[in-house]
Amino acid sequence: MSSSSPLAGRSVIRWGILGCGDVTEVKSGPGFRKADCSQVVAVMRRNGALAADYAKRHGVPRWYDNAQALISDPEVDAVYVATPPGAHLEHALLVAAAGKPCHMEKPMARHTPECDEMIAAFAQANQKLFVAYYRRAMPRFVKVRELLESGAIGRLSGVSYRLSAANRPNPDPAKGGWRVDVPNSGGGLFLDIGSHVLDFLDYCLGPLKDVRGHAARNATEGNAENAVTLTFRTKDGALGTGAWNFASHANEDILEFSGTAGRISLNFFAADPVRLETAKGIELFDIPNPPHVAQPLIQTVVDDLLGRGTCPSTAISARRTQLVMDRVLVEYYGGRGDAFWTRPETWPGAAVTPQ
Repeated sequence: MSSSSPLAGRSVIRWGILGCGDVTEVKSGPGFRKADCSQVVAVMRRNGALAADYAKRHGVPRWYDNAQALISDPEVDAVYVATPPGAHLEHALLVAAAGKPCHMEKPMARHTPECDEMIAAFAQANQKLFVAYYRRAMPRFVKVRELLESGAIGRLSGVSYRLSAANRPNPDPAKGGWRVDVPNSGGGLFLDIGSHVLDFLDYCLGPLKDVRGHAARNATEGNAENAVTLTFRTKDGALGTGAWNFASHANEDILEFSGTAGRISLNFFAADPVRLETAKGIELFDIPNPPHVAQPLIQTVVDDLLGRGTCPSTAISARRTQLVMDRVLVEYYGGRGDAFWTRPETWPGAAVTPQ
């Protein structure tokens, strides 16, 4: 992809949104309208009545029930794709073919080969492709990265993350739970929720190395994994672990960075204060989330396209996160290099009957 934007020098970026579902109601949609030099001029949803309702409620001038129609709209400068991952590649290729930049929801795709197709298409089109890992720009997470870079905890010696979700087995795909409908999602809740943590670790620590992991399915409907563990090594040699359990009796969500002179800890998904422990004592950083959590990252995307800044979440960085997840899930799915979602009968992990 080009390091410069064909839209550089414009006064405003006019967005079209593909897939105006729940994720666009508060988290991201208003951010495209409220970001400086940014407008939403069109939305699309396959159900035209729902698209029209969204447009009316959010003051968007036009709506479509066809993706190509929105992408081809001459007043749409850039496209935000907010559909499930199973449609990301199709929509990305349409946007690239139209010669427009794209902001893709996370996870970027169902597996790494789809990421590679997207990256190649946008490079050929000389257009930019961003991915919505919005914690790279949220103030609370920016503070964590600043603390790590400042040496506040000395030399990093260990990283750990643990998530347990009480009474939250994977939702039944037959009842609309696309996040665990593998053809639509690429896996279980690990891809949707775990990807946020892995991407943030990549942002703070650089690409994760020596990634190993296992996945299992316990006490759940469907055939996607709902428990994942992994280990990794950072570029500086610190060891890290991660564990996700979506069929637990209790709730837990804790990310810890341990160093030779202190520790940083935070609840990743709750907006509790960031905790810094050193020989000087305990310091809390209470940094509330913005009303629309994706807006800070959206602003970096707009600035990048206008040639006045750089977005920290690109297709290249998102591909690294996708590759980590594929390495962890490869055993469960009997390979992640092909269209594995079409051959569920061959998934070693799903063949194990829960006790």
